[in-house]
Amino acid sequence: MSPNSATLSPIIEVDQANFQTEVIERSKTVPVVVDFWAPWCGPCRMIGPVLEKLATEAKGAWILAKLNTDENQSLAMQHRISGIPAVKAFLGGKVIDEFVGAVPEPQVRKWLAGFLPGRADELSAEAERQEQAGNYSAAMLGYRNALAEDAEHAGARLGVGRTLFAMERFADALTELEQVPFGGMARAEAEGLMARARFRLEGGPDEAEIRARHRVAEHPDDLVARIALARALAGRDEYRDALEGLLAVVKRDAGEHRDSARQAMLDIFTALGDAHPLCEEYRPQLAAALW
Repeated sequence: MSPNSATLSPIIEVDQANFQTEVIERSKTVPVVVDFWAPWCGPCRMIGPVLEKLATEAKGAWILAKLNTDENQSLAMQHRISGIPAVKAFLGGKVIDEFVGAVPEPQVRKWLAGFLPGRADELSAEAERQEQAGNYSAAMLGYRNALAEDAEHAGARLGVGRTLFAMERFADALTELEQVPFGGMARAEAEGLMARARFRLEGGPDEAEIRARHRVAEHPDDLVARIALARALAGRDEYRDALEGLLAVVKRDAGEHRDSARQAMLDIFTALGDAHPLCEEYRPQLAAALW
């Protein structure tokens, strides 16, 4: 099979010349399962047809790459092949799972399911495309369908919350985002959105800012009003002005107002994300003011 025709098939042959392109690079966009085999190997002739059948059924969801170890001994050594058939799954340019020997088809299916995208993943990915296009109703439906497949799907739950936030349904967004499972990147994004949602919910940004400005104008030493004004500004995404106001309170007060202002600054850092330039600018200033 030629390299050109390989790109059109879920089953390809690889060797030293095309392994980098067809396995390592391709695995950065789709899982690639490499079957290390040899013509003389009896178990290889058993597992090979099983893998080929499943790859054909998958219709491109993953690629089966067959490598003759007799003809590519250096690759076999490089990948520490000590027994065949050896089957390795590549994703993102790296081996993510493997097995050795001719295992039954049900066991191979279970092995594949451990790293292949499931129905919930597919629905969530399509919903995210709709969300990015601004089709929020379609996105919500897609995310809900994904959650119907997998109630613990972190990406879908985050997507629901993110879409509700974009629709300015901040209370509903907060409810959904609080359900994003802990321990992953989805939760980190959820925390930032939750902080932003809470700022938006604090009385309505316009009204809260007007009240706080009047209070500060009438009572310049009212630190509670200054903190309220800063939080209202954060609700309008005016984060620099908010951080400046809160930092001034931290520097000015050593008691409970300092703690409230410090916490508000931390909430803004969470809303923006650690890599945001304002976080990099104001986090050291907050630390210096506290010490």
